[in-house]
Amino acid sequence: MKAICNRIFAPASNSVTANIALLVLRVWLGVTLFANHGLSKLTGFSKMSPFFADTIHLGNGPLTLGLVVFAEVGCATLLTLGLLSRFAAFVLIINFSVAFFVHHKMALSGANSGELAFIYLAVVVSLLIAGPGRISADAMIFKKTGK
Repeated sequence: MKAICNRIFAPASNSVTANIALLVLRVWLGVTLFANHGLSKLTGFSKMSPFFADTIHLGNGPLTLGLVVFAEVGCATLLTLGLLSRFAAFVLIINFSVAFFVHHKMALSGANSGELAFIYLAVVVSLLIAGPGRISADAMIFKKTGK
């Protein structure tokens, strides 16, 4: 099990500048997502939940809002820390895919533009592929041993 976790979560060997770039990207995205989107949903959960759209037909808005809060607060925090980064990126990919493809109906302009969700989606897909970099909690926990 440890070997599987190490293969999934251990960051790849990158140059120092690539590791710094991944750190900046992770922190910038995570903090922005948490502060601009997740925090308001978390603090306003009781007011928002009865009116939150059930875009993926789970049966009610509060459940859907809870999943969004998990993604935009919990996974944004994990991504910022570089902890279970690929898991967090995967959850955020689902979140932004639903936002862009279902809620915004792939509109990149106009009144119901999903441009921001589309950009967030591109960043988290990139982070899923690249991993968190060596300056992360994942690097400390899931160290690669050998080649």
